[in-house]
Amino acid sequence: MTKRDWVMKSTVAVMLSTSLLMGGQVGYAAASTPKSVDVTEIAKDAKQLVGKAYKFQADGPNAFGSANLATYVYKQAGIKIGSTISALYKTGQKVAQKDLQAGDLVFFASSGKGSPNFMGIYIGNNQFVYSSQGEGGVVLKKFSEYEKKFVGARRVIEDASSDKSDSSNKSESSSSAIANKVIANGEKYMGTKYKFGSSKNTTKTFDCSSFTQRVFKEAGITLPRDSRQQSTVGKTVSKKDLQKGDLIFMKSSAKNASDRITHVAIYAGDGKILHTYGSPGVTYSKFFGTNWEKRVVKIKRVI
Repeated sequence: MTKRDWVMKSTVAVMLSTSLLMGGQVGYAAASTPKSVDVTEIAKDAKQLVGKAYKFQADGPNAFGSANLATYVYKQAGIKIGSTISALYKTGQKVAQKDLQAGDLVFFASSGKGSPNFMGIYIGNNQFVYSSQGEGGVVLKKFSEYEKKFVGARRVIEDASSDKSDSSNKSESSSSAIANKVIANGEKYMGTKYKFGSSKNTTKTFDCSSFTQRVFKEAGITLPRDSRQQSTVGKTVSKKDLQKGDLIFMKSSAKNASDRITHVAIYAGDGKILHTYGSPGVTYSKFFGTNWEKRVVKIKRVI
């Protein structure tokens, strides 16, 4: 091995180890989510795959596993989601059967209860597309024929193409109430100590992402475990459109050229963020005009 090769390998090793130390759990790479995605396009893309072969864990484009079909379709829209049924069953927002819209992920269990063992993409008009092991390919089915096996649905994106004018006031009121609940949940943990890699099952300590996961869960919204996973769900919004309850994702330093996410905070309104770090633990911090603002990589709305 030449000296140059040795130096290159050593550099890669250092970068990898640093990445793991800074980021905690690295479940998914962060993805750039479009500001607006037409869910009818999601439905259309899914339907076009009908007839493709089923193959366990195949990720396309000619064969698909059950979860991989959804992963592939969303990837075509520029959105990265998980690649297993269990991961996707926790992503986005929970949706009631009566509220299903095109693009929602629908989950089924052969027994009709418990954890799902197959899933698909709802495309509207009482139809969904899924990759069927039993039928050996991607098929189009009537949702009503599978209602007894239905165990849940998750929404990754909102329908940007639909007319929501009639329900906008109601939706805004509901979102505001949930955001207030999230903040109230966070406030009751004020001063709780920070611990990197803290377990999601404890409230005695938090790291930044276990804190956000906990307070959103108590408000009825399930988030993935770490900050980079959390940054892949919800709707991307701009800084000028910040609303209470939005998640703000940051890099390690304002001077860092890399946009690798290492921190997450909740916008609490009035120019403040609610988060946890270092010696203060769970605390409020000023946001605008501070180093926190300069570190922002993306902002996501999950409410």
